[in-house]
Amino acid sequence: MPLSETATLGRRALLGAFAATAISAAPFFPGAPAYARGAGDVRRLKFYSGRTGEHLNVIYWIDGTYIPESLAEINHFFRDWRNNAVHNIDARTLDLLAAAHNILRVSEPYMLLSGYRSPQTNAMLRARSRNVAQNSLHLRGQAADVRLRSRTVNQLAQAAISCNAGGVGRYSRSDFVHMDCGAVRNWGA
Repeated sequence: MPLSETATLGRRALLGAFAATAISAAPFFPGAPAYARGAGDVRRLKFYSGRTGEHLNVIYWIDGTYIPESLAEINHFFRDWRNNAVHNIDARTLDLLAAAHNILRVSEPYMLLSGYRSPQTNAMLRARSRNVAQNSLHLRGQAADVRLRSRTVNQLAQAAISCNAGGVGRYSRSDFVHMDCGAVRNWGA
C-alpha cells in the first residue's frame, strides 16, 4: 500500500475514533428527558476559578464508568478555597453541570463560585447573608454555584431545569446559578 493511502487511512481512522467519542453529557436520572438519556459515552467538565486562578478541563466519565483520578482532580478543584478543605463531590451534581453545559452548546468553561463549603465557611457566610442555608448541600459536596459569561442566569437555569435532575436556583443580582443533586425544585428570579 502506498504511503499516501496509509496516511489517509490513518486520518480516517482517527476521525472515526473522534466521532465515536463525541463529547456529550447527560445525566442518567430517571426523570431526565429522553433526548438526554444515552446521549453519549464521554462526559467532560470545564471550569475556571477566579478565586484561585486554576483551570479544570477533564473527562470524568467514559462508557458508564466514572474515572477515579478525574473525580479526585474535581474534588480538589471544588475544594473550599478559604481553608483548602477537600470533600468528595457527588457525581450526580457533576452530571447535572455537564448536561446543562452540553444543552447550552458552549465551549467556554463555567466559572466556579462555590463548590464544597466547610462548616466554618458556611457559618461565616450565613452570618453575612440570609441566602445561605444552614444545612446547605454545599456542606455535603452536592451543590455548585456557577456562571457563564456568554449566557444569562435565566438561560443557564433553564438548561439545568430541563434536565429535571436536582435543585436549580437563580441568583440574578449576583449573576450565578446554583445547581445541586437534591430534590427537583427551582427558585429565584
